[in-house]
Amino acid sequence: MNNSPQTFERYLALDVHKHYLVAGGVNAQQEIVMPPRRFDFGEWAVWSGKHLRPTDALVLEATTNTWTFYDQIAPRVGRCVVAHPGLVKVIAAARVTPALAGGARETDNRDVLHLARALAANLIPEVWVPPLEVRELRALLSHRRRLVKMRTMTKNRLNSVIHRYNLTPPRGELFTTPKYRAWWLGLKVSPTEKLRIRQDLATLDHLEPEIAEVDDELYRLSMVSPWAEQMPYLMQLPGFGIIVAMTVLAAIGDITRFPSAKKLVGYAGLGASVHASGETYRTGHTLAPAQTAGAVQVSPNKGAKTCAGSRSRRRALRCSITITGSKNTRAWKSDSGRTKPSSRSRANCSSRCGTSCMIVKQIGTRSRKKSRTSFCSGRATWARKNAVV
Repeated sequence: MNNSPQTFERYLALDVHKHYLVAGGVNAQQEIVMPPRRFDFGEWAVWSGKHLRPTDALVLEATTNTWTFYDQIAPRVGRCVVAHPGLVKVIAAARVTPALAGGARETDNRDVLHLARALAANLIPEVWVPPLEVRELRALLSHRRRLVKMRTMTKNRLNSVIHRYNLTPPRGELFTTPKYRAWWLGLKVSPTEKLRIRQDLATLDHLEPEIAEVDDELYRLSMVSPWAEQMPYLMQLPGFGIIVAMTVLAAIGDITRFPSAKKLVGYAGLGASVHASGETYRTGHTLAPAQTAGAVQVSPNKGAKTCAGSRSRRRALRCSITITGSKNTRAWKSDSGRTKPSSRSRANCSSRCGTSCMIVKQIGTRSRKKSRTSFCSGRATWARKNAVV
């Protein structure tokens, strides 16, 4: 929530759906100045260009097409807020006043007025609006994750053929090496099974170059602004390769929105649970991102804002911080003279939290534990090994 004392003439709200939206608004005294009205997207584009003013404040909930509307609206109003939909519902349900309380069967018109009145009362739980380059990187990584998932599913289906028919495959890579394709096509199975095998092999042939093309684009992005400056710091951490480093950067976004390493650890879901009551004090397992989201969702003066819909990104950040020994990492560490840590240290929870703190220190405050010569040497090695011509 924003603690700014600035007031506006109108507090507008949008309830965005798949093919239309509902807009409504109140003034600072909670009086309706714009009755709820339904717009098609084309009608809204015309209406917003004519009627939105810098003296307006506007709020909309985070959803699939939120960022498109935000980019269109933000330059036209004095303040544009993206609300966390889950926390908005909690706040509305917790209020007992008729202005903010809602029943189980809320209509679009009532939802819009709830949002507008909450905005006028400064009760909107804001989410961080990622810049365009962060959104594009996140979308690219999500696309790669889906491709890799499809490849894994295809390989699992082929492996299930071996299991079902008790086959003994030849040694080596069974899916990408051309000399083993004859073995797959020569299996004595039913015509229907052969059809599925041929199509699965064709799917792999299609997915491999697609994934390689995405990897090349990630390598290219890692060499340009705004990621090129931060990549060398992450590449020096144990277990980090190009894909893992870019995943962490995409999940974190702007590192300055986290006032401390503790907030980043909570955002990633790496903080251990603590039970403290009287003389009893004990710690437990690490908290899931959904459990730690509330610790991050506080005012800007006390911590960073959450990003709605970012549970999967926080999970990716959590996994990325704990991933070690990837192929890219081993090759890069071998060239730079680095050795990977022991399995015990990789599995240690405090080590993982320390990794998060190190990210904050190295990216946010640029503190150096190594000499400038060592840092420049590592950066040059990374650039030489991963540059895309």
